[in-house]
Amino acid sequence: MAVLVLENLTKVYKTPDGRGILALKDLTLDLNATELLVLVGPSGCGKTTTLRLIAGLEDISGGQIVLHGEPLNGVPPKNRDIAMVFQSHALFPHMTVYENLSFGLKLRNLSRTEIDERIRSALETLGLSDKLNRKPDELSGGEAQRVALGRALVRQPKLFLLDEPLSNVDAPTRIQLRCEIAKLQQKLGRPMIYVTHDQKEALTLGNRIAVLNKGELQQIGTPAEIRQKPANEFVAAFFAVSP
Repeated sequence: MAVLVLENLTKVYKTPDGRGILALKDLTLDLNATELLVLVGPSGCGKTTTLRLIAGLEDISGGQIVLHGEPLNGVPPKNRDIAMVFQSHALFPHMTVYENLSFGLKLRNLSRTEIDERIRSALETLGLSDKLNRKPDELSGGEAQRVALGRALVRQPKLFLLDEPLSNVDAPTRIQLRCEIAKLQQKLGRPMIYVTHDQKEALTLGNRIAVLNKGELQQIGTPAEIRQKPANEFVAAFFAVSP
């Protein structure tokens, strides 16, 4: 069952001289209730733009976004019940791990007991229970990124959006976190959209993969379908397979 539906989603950025730059054109796809969908493609293909439109950080130029049957067009980001993780962990440097994770929950007026339960559960899941009182500069890059994931996790949102969250960590940590994210998504059973430009990462993580180029969807399918039956020469070349 589709919990997120994008219908002809389009984004045009206006330049100071009044011209329009097409960043996304008529993107139509859906996301199932327990699915991890990977958006992949070269830089500037519209991956991050898609996430920002879903999250409400950008105004759409055309089309519709529907989450759990409710249109999101015009709904403020804070009312969308969506958690987004960015390339940079963007933690508050003066706050401990606990304080970073509790900050957003306090704004939602959750009780102290509920906040404690959510944070301790998230940190246990992420293997960070012993880092509760550490500050960001006392963490490794991988640990800081786990805290960023934890900050999204404690919100228990309807949808997770991850924008190249592993691009700033070293290769061994990247491989480890990639596996952890896949296991975490399966454990939570919540829908997730993951953006990357890394073909191997896309094939490893995604239940399905949506391939974008120059703002247009080229193909959507399982990793096996993408590898074995590329829809066109671009997809074949991008994944280095024969069409």
